[in-house]
Amino acid sequence: MPESIKAEVAAKALHLIESVLKPRHVLPPPPDATLNHITDISGKWNRGYFYLNASYACPGPNAVSPTFETKFARLEFVGGGRFRLSYHRHTGEWVGIYEALSVDECLRAVQDDPWFVP
Repeated sequence: MPESIKAEVAAKALHLIESVLKPRHVLPPPPDATLNHITDISGKWNRGYFYLNASYACPGPNAVSPTFETKFARLEFVGGGRFRLSYHRHTGEWVGIYEALSVDECLRAVQDDPWFVP
């Protein structure tokens, strides 16, 4: 995959994360915080995939770990400036629901489609 495409995806995803996803999903913890809550949203490349991740705090007294991270969306380059967009099921399976979208179309789907809520 060309480095220029990787850079474009990362820059556009960072803009979406900072301008839309974080304000929408990274909220102050409730006063009696005993349930998991999102503390950050990030994106990163791993091999040929770009992942959107949510970091959670686990403040409860019985938490196995104080934090954890989970991936909630994946863009896979399929050529010609197009990407397959998948969401992460609770079973650990990635399910592709869009097969050949542009970067902008993928990020619009992540922003608006309920399959991609972290």
